[in-house]
Amino acid sequence: MKILASAFAFALALFCSHSCWAARTPFQVRCEDSIDKAVSVLTSAQNGYTINNSVSFHGLTAMKPGGSRNSFVLGLTRTESRMSIGLNGAMLKDPVSGYECVAPKITVSLFYSPIVVYVGREFSPGSCAYQEILAHEMRHLKTYLDHLPKVEVTVRAALSKRFDNKPLYAPAGRARALLQQEINTGWMTYIKNEMAKVEILQAAIDTPQEYARLSKVCKGEVQSLIRPAKRH
Repeated sequence: MKILASAFAFALALFCSHSCWAARTPFQVRCEDSIDKAVSVLTSAQNGYTINNSVSFHGLTAMKPGGSRNSFVLGLTRTESRMSIGLNGAMLKDPVSGYECVAPKITVSLFYSPIVVYVGREFSPGSCAYQEILAHEMRHLKTYLDHLPKVEVTVRAALSKRFDNKPLYAPAGRARALLQQEINTGWMTYIKNEMAKVEILQAAIDTPQEYARLSKVCKGEVQSLIRPAKRH
């Protein structure tokens, strides 16, 4: 949360909360008692996955970023983390103080672009090698699917702590722009970073030991298919 606090320091300095006044002013009473509470609505959605057997392991090797020239990718699970953030909320203006208040309603949706699970076309569906490679990719798939709800919980807690169901105050004409700036420079980066943490978990699956195990399964079936490529 220290990173989050640092990113929002500028926006927080420009916004004014109820603590700006020693006692509640008539405008503050009107804001806090008559407009809706600040609301953060956050949802995550799973869009399912497809299995693709049409790409050769040569093609999969080329598709994987940072791959080694001396190794081959037999299967691959690909997707992209996506989010949408909407901003709305009731607002009141006070010509006496020159301030306005806003009860922001921030709607966040988290999802993956369609997940595609690839198994090299050299491996016939139903074969021992195919099943082993697919089982490995299912671990990657499960990691993606398990991570999204955890991000939802983390981000919802951070949003709740930030807005605390109270209106925000800013100089007249500034509130909505300041909120949008906070979303663009703070929340979007924060959420992207939380979603990207799944790649650390994915890397932990692809250990040298796991690659060595897959190369030897099914009585050498995998090696028999990739050995000709190694010669070249």
